Amino acid sequence: MREEHINKITDYGDDPLIVDIDCFAKKNTNFRTALWTGDCLQVTLMSIAVGCDIGIEKHDNLDQFICIESGYALVKMGKEKDNLCLCKNVNENFAVIIPKCTWHNIINIGNTPLKLFSVYAPPNHKFGTVHKTKCDAEED
Repeated sequence: MREEHINKITDYGDDPLIVDIDCFAKKNTNFRTALWTGDCLQVTLMSIAVGCDIGIEKHDNLDQFICIESGYALVKMGKEKDNLCLCKNVNENFAVIIPKCTWHNIINIGNTPLKLFSVYAPPNHKFGTVHKTKCDAEED
């Protein structure tokens, strides 16, 4: 793949990819957009509206890495859905590492959309996933 063609937000599949992830994350306006989906790893971009969240969830079969690119968030994690005892306010350049079987939620507490990218290992969403809104994501 030639680098000059990498200028739009789409799922580049398992082709080699070099991108300015900060730029792509900040440019994304969808709740979730798959940027790269391989056999063992997936990168998605997320834009969380003011006052909204990703929704409390856990992944039984994968680890997750999240990097905040802009905005302010409250991160909550724990072993039990009703006891998210690890809480931290974060902003750009914070990383959140979520081991499998850990309940978690990320809440936008700022006054602008929260921009982040997420790495799943193995992939968590279908190739080409685009969820314009959180409601679309929940329906999928």
